[in-house]
Amino acid sequence: MNNPVKASSASVDIAIIGGGLVGASLGCALAPLVDRHGWRVAVIEATALPKASEMSWQPSFDARASAIAEGSAQRFRQLGVWPAMAEQAATIARIHISERGRMGTTRLSADELGVKALGHVIPNAWMGQVLHRRLAELPLEWHCPARVETITPEAGGHRLRLSDGSELTPALTVLADGGRSGLKEQLGISSEKVPYDQTALITNVAVSKPHQGIAYERFTQDGPIALLPLPGQAMELVWTHQHGSEKSRMALSDGAFLQQLQQAFGDRAGRFTRVGSRHAYPLSLVTAQETVRPGLAVLGNAAHALHPVAGQGFNLALRGVMDLVEALETGKQHGHRLGSMETLLDFEQRRARDRHNVIRFSDGLVRLFGVNHPLLSHARAAGLVGLNLLGPLRKSLARRAMGLER
Repeated sequence: MNNPVKASSASVDIAIIGGGLVGASLGCALAPLVDRHGWRVAVIEATALPKASEMSWQPSFDARASAIAEGSAQRFRQLGVWPAMAEQAATIARIHISERGRMGTTRLSADELGVKALGHVIPNAWMGQVLHRRLAELPLEWHCPARVETITPEAGGHRLRLSDGSELTPALTVLADGGRSGLKEQLGISSEKVPYDQTALITNVAVSKPHQGIAYERFTQDGPIALLPLPGQAMELVWTHQHGSEKSRMALSDGAFLQQLQQAFGDRAGRFTRVGSRHAYPLSLVTAQETVRPGLAVLGNAAHALHPVAGQGFNLALRGVMDLVEALETGKQHGHRLGSMETLLDFEQRRARDRHNVIRFSDGLVRLFGVNHPLLSHARAAGLVGLNLLGPLRKSLARRAMGLER
């Protein structure tokens, strides 16, 4: 990544710690405010990034991808980056939800809801490249590669000491580092962690017939299986296991793995013909006990890490990005100091209900379909059938999942 503006002063208005998908989205979203108010924004990223001129897209069968709700696509349109992102996006036209061994199903379609797509699936590397190309056009100060070694509260903001020898004193510091840096702990911000005793096995699979833009969510006795359409005749697989039980499947040959997947999922998507490299991630619900302090906001996985069953993690984070930018603009109009608690409490109030609803929905799905009891299984099946018949309720839930309602 080129440094569009070389950092020459310790005094900046906003420091974004983390240049991943969430931090990069925030940098892009701040562009109008930087232009309008002359704010100085610094981005601090620990991983070395290529220069804009060196960025080249190399599609890979093993590339990890994210489900982008239609509401998130609309937000990326606001940022001016959607046309480029759409080049490598697979459209979700329909969603099929079922439980193995039960007759109940729920089906959602874009046509039924009057939208062009329910969502999109985009390789993470491509999303990152598009966002960083946009960032390279903006007058931002880059510290990359660099880590924040210490963060110290002081009057008017925080003092950041970086591994490249720089010191910054931003009026507003945004933690968008995924919670991996230990900075929350330095500040004494605790997180509530609820382990699910589950591990997600994630990989890409090729299928024998066109997926036609259908995304599948299938609940099994072992855990939910999600299949998301990818460009071409491939799908991303997220297969949830009881913690420890994934190890045997990680060790299987490709052929044996595909055979077990076929048995667990069935033939709805066709025959599974190829599997890519497999990755395993332990699952927990993690929520920061504080997301705002004077001169500080916490975004993305640093604020909340969700179970992937509902595919809402990044979409929730992106709504947080846009809400923060709106709160900063409102605060400026009201004459509040950048980083003031008036502004940050406005941001927190915008987020609280959305965050609560998404966490409750995702966590509820995990717990509802994670209990293996005959009577509950019948109730779930009846619920899926009922939801398929109740058009207005189904549409309302779908629009919430798409980020079009909160």
